Amino acid sequence: MADAGQRLSPDVLSDRPLNAGSMNQIAVDIEHLSKSYGDVLAVDDVSLSIGRGEIFGILGPNGAGKTTTVELIAGLRVPDGGSVRVLGLDPISDRGEITRLVGIQLQESRLQPKITAREALQLWSAFYDDPEPWPQLAERLGLTGLLDQQFRTLSGGQQQRLSIALALIGRPQVAILDELTTGLDPRARREVWQLVRDVRERGVTILLVTHAMEEAQGLCDRIGIINDGRVRAVDTPDGLIGRAAAATVTSFMAESAVDLEALRTIPGVAAARRESGRIVVEGDDEAPFLVLSCLESQRIVPRRLRVQDGSLDTAYLDLISTPPVLTDPTPNLTQEPAR
Repeated sequence: MADAGQRLSPDVLSDRPLNAGSMNQIAVDIEHLSKSYGDVLAVDDVSLSIGRGEIFGILGPNGAGKTTTVELIAGLRVPDGGSVRVLGLDPISDRGEITRLVGIQLQESRLQPKITAREALQLWSAFYDDPEPWPQLAERLGLTGLLDQQFRTLSGGQQQRLSIALALIGRPQVAILDELTTGLDPRARREVWQLVRDVRERGVTILLVTHAMEEAQGLCDRIGIINDGRVRAVDTPDGLIGRAAAATVTSFMAESAVDLEALRTIPGVAAARRESGRIVVEGDDEAPFLVLSCLESQRIVPRRLRVQDGSLDTAYLDLISTPPVLTDPTPNLTQEPAR
């Protein structure tokens, strides 16, 4: 597989600029979307706007409605209510055109057990007028030595890489990637992340459904957190961390006893604890200054003081337990006209 930092060659996922101003257009527009399975409301009044050329992450616990939402966007399911527009098109009534514009890799993608990787790539390539050259795409994803293996003999990670290749082979303008790096080893995972960045650089909109916080924080321009079928928050990764109760983490060592209870009563402090010989205080952006003031009042000089941003993981856990936050810093997007 190519080096993780390598840029795509002119023959693989080549740069084909979209129309001028497209980065400010809405690629995916969802309004009041709902979907039920019997008595279970899987998607409950979801509204989102995703810009052209944006990597938009969708986070949420198992059963939150993430996969159903992206299946509705792709036209794989019919909504019970609300509307979906992808590049100005209805995924159901404009199904033929949508299949040429949207590539999708689902979490549970399965092919015929006896089809080889080569046959699958050749077959998918034949569906499009101007596909990516599949041999180069296979090489980029580390599939060259596996082309004559049947799908059933591929490992989970190898099947995942093949699914990614099939999602990108048609040069989509929107790519939906559900649990992108499940089953991949650390090196392959980082190489696939670089591929996603390269795809976005040519203006492709990417919807990334993931449980991996490092993946979401490293790749996504914005993230929507969904729980119980509803949008809990939409923001940049840094914005989500900043609005959480543990936006900052202050840690230090002390030669004398520290009154943890006094630290816990500081406005904006979410938690204070001893951890591996250090005192760790989680709180909002103002908390570090107030912690230092509190220590001064206790005549304690902190040693090996560290102040860090909180993690997306902590912010996520905080946000899924709170009521929905409607703030959505979408950068001046305009609706793209129907084709």
